[in-house]
Amino acid sequence: MNASTVDTRAPKIVDPETKKTRSVSNFLQAKLQQSLAFATLVVLLIFFSFANTAFFTWSNISGILLSTAVIGILALGTTFVIITGGIDLSIGTGMTLAAVMTGIFLVNMDLPLIVGVLGGIATGGLMGFISGFNIAVLKLPPFIATLAMMLIAQGLALVISGVRPIYFTSVPDFKQIALGTAIPGLPNAVLILFGLAFIAYLVLSKTILGRYTFALGSNEEATRLSGVDTRRWKIMVYTFSGLFTGIAGVVIASRLDSAQPQLGSGYELQAIAAVIIGGTSLLGGRGSILGTLIGALIMSVLINGLRIMSIQTEWQNVVVGAVILVAVFSDSLRRRKAIF
Repeated sequence: MNASTVDTRAPKIVDPETKKTRSVSNFLQAKLQQSLAFATLVVLLIFFSFANTAFFTWSNISGILLSTAVIGILALGTTFVIITGGIDLSIGTGMTLAAVMTGIFLVNMDLPLIVGVLGGIATGGLMGFISGFNIAVLKLPPFIATLAMMLIAQGLALVISGVRPIYFTSVPDFKQIALGTAIPGLPNAVLILFGLAFIAYLVLSKTILGRYTFALGSNEEATRLSGVDTRRWKIMVYTFSGLFTGIAGVVIASRLDSAQPQLGSGYELQAIAAVIIGGTSLLGGRGSILGTLIGALIMSVLINGLRIMSIQTEWQNVVVGAVILVAVFSDSLRRRKAIF
């Protein structure tokens, strides 16, 4: 053997105490980011309350919570994907396709309400499964795989609906899913959001899927070498996230009492921004459900506040884009500090 080819480097040994210190540091960073996000939310609430007296009325707050429901549900599922170090650009148009399929099942095919709703949710899950398969098995980059799925979902929603909205007037109980009030004054969509947040928290912190989600994002290769079938778990993560996309589709269709085939573009950016603002790292390995909820509320409060101040839509997009840039830059700074 040629001596020049011999690797004389000593194996890298990680001190258990150092590993523990890093773990504590990551935990503290996550808590700090959550605290900063919550402080930002409070500042926005105070600012818009002084900017317009109509902002802090119950009807407007209820509207903010209702709009948060859709963004929040999408963000909850996306949290799992981003923790693995992946990305999903298809959740906005995927939500639209799930809404359209719900309309097809309930209105065109006249299926029972529960069957149509489950069909819409399953549509999102199927999309997540396909994206996960393309990424885990075919080894496509997550950005490309989900970008392709975004375009496919967008096209299918238009083709299946005939480029026309599907109205649920023949299914009067459907709109109660989002707009009903099991708790007086609070739309059911908000209850669905918080219920799903609790489920997502339990899955992320108490189940093997949650543990492997963090493991994939922290060091996928080490996880694979330890005997874990990383491909299978990655597919499961994307499928699980897809179910949230399907639920969001059902909720937004119920809220509008129609399936709008051209709706959904842009929701993925708001959801991803909410996840990042909440402290989840774009490079994977760190994130929390509570942080994502706070991030979703920040996005909804910001958009609602700008609208109530009569800021033009074009400038609203500028502000939202700036917020995304700041969130990503902050995540990059946190990573640099963690390395050094």
